[in-house]
Amino acid sequence: MLTLVLGLGNPGEKYKNNRHNAGFIVLDAFVAQKGLTWSKNKKIHSEVCVAKEDDLILIKPQTFMNESGRAVCEALAYYSADTSDLLIVHDDVDLEPLQFRVSRNSSSAGHHGVQDIVDKIGTQDFTRSRVGIGRPKAVVDGQERPSYSVEKYVLEDFSQEELEVIRKKGVEYLLSSLKG
Repeated sequence: MLTLVLGLGNPGEKYKNNRHNAGFIVLDAFVAQKGLTWSKNKKIHSEVCVAKEDDLILIKPQTFMNESGRAVCEALAYYSADTSDLLIVHDDVDLEPLQFRVSRNSSSAGHHGVQDIVDKIGTQDFTRSRVGIGRPKAVVDGQERPSYSVEKYVLEDFSQEELEVIRKKGVEYLLSSLKG
């Protein structure tokens, strides 16, 4: 049985190291570690890599984050897969930075890319591997509060140290989450 692993992010060089591209970053690290390559699949508006030895089809939608559901629907149809064969890797502001969690059948918790997937496929019953990026914080009048909008924060780049941890731990966590 093949598992479709979709990493969420925004296409393009300017978004490459953004917090919102944690899903792309983890999948790119996996592909590099395995010595594999990406190819374009215009039918599903995505970059695709088949990892035969791991029974995985890795997919990076090229539809931009908030329209990820379109590529997920197309991938499910193209590969004749079910939502039980689906693993979505994405950033999560509600997890502390560099923390990883797996969840299934849970709400989008305000993540617009995940919500678009739920809206398009008609269910939230799929597996998610969440990469913690935390929320922006600042001390204002002696209290810790968000310093600016989450929308701006997720489009900022990770530090080099954070990228190294996400690449290493993200692949390890991805592999362990696939083993169940």
